[in-house]
Amino acid sequence: MMNWGEELAPLRQRYGARIGIVDADGQHRIGEVLDRAAGIADELRRRGVGPGDFVATMFHNSALAAAASYAVALAGATEVPANPALSEAELAHVMACSTARLALVDGADPLPAIPARLLDVRAIAPRALTNDGWPDVAPDAPSRIVFTSGTTGPAKGAIHSHRGRWTGTLMLRAALPLLPDGANRILLMTPFSHGSSLLTFAFLAAGASVHLLRGVDPGKVLPLLASGAITEVFAPPTVLAKLTAAAATPEHAGRRWPLRMILTGTAPLTPLIYRRAVDCFGPIIRVTYGKSEIFNPITVLDPVETAEVYAQGEAAGDGLCVGWPATGVRIAIRDEAGRALPPGETGRIHLLSPHLSQGYMTLDGPRMLAPGEYHDTGDLGRVDARGRLFLVSRQSDMMKTGGYKVSPDEVERALAPHLPECELIVLGYPSDYWGEIVTLVAASPPPDWLDRLEPALKQLTGYKRPRLFVTIDELPRNSIGKIARAQLRRWIGAHYQLVEQPRPQLRPRLVGVDR
Repeated sequence: MMNWGEELAPLRQRYGARIGIVDADGQHRIGEVLDRAAGIADELRRRGVGPGDFVATMFHNSALAAAASYAVALAGATEVPANPALSEAELAHVMACSTARLALVDGADPLPAIPARLLDVRAIAPRALTNDGWPDVAPDAPSRIVFTSGTTGPAKGAIHSHRGRWTGTLMLRAALPLLPDGANRILLMTPFSHGSSLLTFAFLAAGASVHLLRGVDPGKVLPLLASGAITEVFAPPTVLAKLTAAAATPEHAGRRWPLRMILTGTAPLTPLIYRRAVDCFGPIIRVTYGKSEIFNPITVLDPVETAEVYAQGEAAGDGLCVGWPATGVRIAIRDEAGRALPPGETGRIHLLSPHLSQGYMTLDGPRMLAPGEYHDTGDLGRVDARGRLFLVSRQSDMMKTGGYKVSPDEVERALAPHLPECELIVLGYPSDYWGEIVTLVAASPPPDWLDRLEPALKQLTGYKRPRLFVTIDELPRNSIGKIARAQLRRWIGAHYQLVEQPRPQLRPRLVGVDR
């Protein structure tokens, strides 16, 4: 059996006086966060919530978000973290899949309508956390239901056990190339319902501190980085691109950024964004590969290893190198029939680890993995002779055009260096003639963008060459910043009509549509 009170009380005794979280409300000591968690947990238990119950937590990045998450664990219940920025329909989907009937919220935040009872934790008084009186929980009982980003269909809730949550925090700390302590403060901007919570708990467990921001605002982030108050920052490639663009403006010319490390993940880091980040912040980039189904990281490239990979040009070859498996992670590359492939061959990436989720919560009920069963990520990759994993593409993003399979990532990597000032996305657009048409979408490109891309387009193999070209003001993204390709296809269909022919065309559906 496990008991979260016995796990968290020593943390309060040891590090309670240290600053643990900085957010929009100010500074919060580790002991204050845990005491607020104890007060919330007491209220949950007064309401009859305990082991076997599901409780949603809906918070923007804040100390209250951390306290609420700790509180659900202390009560022995199962937490269902949900991003409050989701739409009303998306939140309803999360609640329906998880069967949660109670949601912990910050009463100061406006939220969409939620089909559940709401408990405003801001109004709950804290009390000193001790290790007495908290319920024991079965290690394999569900502790946290982490919903996928929903890029390939309706979001599913990855079921993490209490043992898996505890083990995942240890694994995350073990994989860090540093030992966080009271001198470390990491800046987190991605939603707390995903990666920010994992890093928050890992840093607090070591007595380090976390600065939580609600979203990415370079006007707030860059002064923080320049101040020296931040030692590390987690910045997915989309965030990193935004920060480096802002840091390259004349007002920041020649400025030194006293950062020790930038941690990145959630999406492939292209060579172009890596070079820009190094030019701005130095060779301090750490690359990881992670999924909602397994507490990060799956693979790791420390800054020195990252620099070596990108200097050798390996990142621009057949896939992007994301490093060696982290402690406890087993990787298998398999073909479509499920047979293991040798090093160097590309196939579907399968994972197994002590902190792998147990299965999914869906509208059709739970779908559990069998003991020892590998998780099929849906990603395509290969392992090289040195044991490093290379991400080639998501299986769901692969296009089949005229009988040929095409990886959008490969086409994007070939074209991006020729138009570095804007984002380029490649996707398959449905076609009766071609099956799918390789389509290039550019976000607010310059007027001569097609002329500048022409040399690179000619270098591509014929069937990999885009046949449709679309511009859009801003690319649609999901709650964690990933490009929402399905939403982008719908946008194209709403604004354009496809003319089917060997040389297909897109015609505006309405006169005056903003293209």
